[in-house]
Amino acid sequence: MKVLVLGGGGREHALCWAIANSSLVEQVFCAPGSDAIAQLATPVAVGVEDIQGIVGFAVESGIDLVVPGPEAPLVAGVADGLKDAGIACFGPSAAAAQMEGSKAFAKDVLDRAGVPTARWQRFDQSAPAKAYIEKLGAPIVVKADGLAAGKGVTVAMTTAEAIEAVEAAIDEKIFGEAGASLVIEEFLDGEEASFHVMTDGENVVPLATSQDHKRAGDGDSGPNTGGMGAYSPAPIVTDAVHQEVMERFVHPTLKTMAADGTPFQGVLYGGLMLTSDGPKLLEYNVRFGDPECQVLMMRLKSDIVPALLAATEGELNHVDLRWWDKAALSVVMATNGYPGDYEKGSPIKGLEAAGALDDVMVFHAGSKRDGDHWRANGGRVLGVTALGDTIAAAQERAYQAVDLVDWPGGFCRRDIGWRAV
Repeated sequence: MKVLVLGGGGREHALCWAIANSSLVEQVFCAPGSDAIAQLATPVAVGVEDIQGIVGFAVESGIDLVVPGPEAPLVAGVADGLKDAGIACFGPSAAAAQMEGSKAFAKDVLDRAGVPTARWQRFDQSAPAKAYIEKLGAPIVVKADGLAAGKGVTVAMTTAEAIEAVEAAIDEKIFGEAGASLVIEEFLDGEEASFHVMTDGENVVPLATSQDHKRAGDGDSGPNTGGMGAYSPAPIVTDAVHQEVMERFVHPTLKTMAADGTPFQGVLYGGLMLTSDGPKLLEYNVRFGDPECQVLMMRLKSDIVPALLAATEGELNHVDLRWWDKAALSVVMATNGYPGDYEKGSPIKGLEAAGALDDVMVFHAGSKRDGDHWRANGGRVLGVTALGDTIAAAQERAYQAVDLVDWPGGFCRRDIGWRAV
């Protein structure tokens, strides 16, 4: 088979690595890819939202399966374009991808499906939005309805902060059209976990559980980021919680979407908040989490490609994924200043030594090759990922590898996995 992965970050590096290890795959392509991914997959100079370019390349190159990494191409309709051209795509239609593309769309589906979630209302004018905030009080959450590159959510601890977020989005239009309407919802308190399933629209295969770390600093302090590390399994997702999420969240969501004429196929990733009242859904994403994907791919014992194909063909009832009976933990190394302003280009050494350790993979999220050397080329740059018999052992091995990376221009959290350890 020939497989095309869309994207160029750490999640896509992990997907390319897993797919390249498949006995079914002759060649992996990645659009646009990266210098690190180029060691596993042939880079293609096509942007992830260039639907015409992606479909054209897939047809010309005889691609058998396309695997989108980020959400933007799915929301833009890449799965529809590929389907029309007769090419399998592991991911939802544009209509179903609105589960991530529009917070209000998703909340409406959840309410009709009876999925436990935060109380909410949608607003496209600032005056009523501010009145709702004053009525509910803080803490409160303000979300841009559309895709805002991960920057559209404000967890406001004061009403003043929430009102500021409303004015920035609706009046100042800092997110453009994505923030023209807002979803304002109650703040949920508890511990977060990530719950991924693969589905063909009807059949569901749950993936291993995981937990990521959103805050930039140790002890979950500092600003929110795209994710500073992750581990799998997540002990807080007990067998009872797992069963409840499948029965009350996943299956009702998929049934409601199918009944609406927007069946969901691909990976559905639920962000859970485990509250004192039981699990509640923060939101759904329509693709693998990043960096959760990195730990999931490290733990996956089965060949991933038959499962990806089965999901596109309505055959997931024949798939049983097997996982290594080990834990995986990924430490994200980011450029100094992230998630605020940062400079690109700082040199990174020691990557070969780190990657040479047993049970360690260094996935690249934002790096660039400069001759024989590597340089930082983004905010989140590396995902140093390790396996271990326990989460504590995986943590120890991951930080052993981190300490071999010589990068004065970067930083990482030193406590990834602390809740489980």
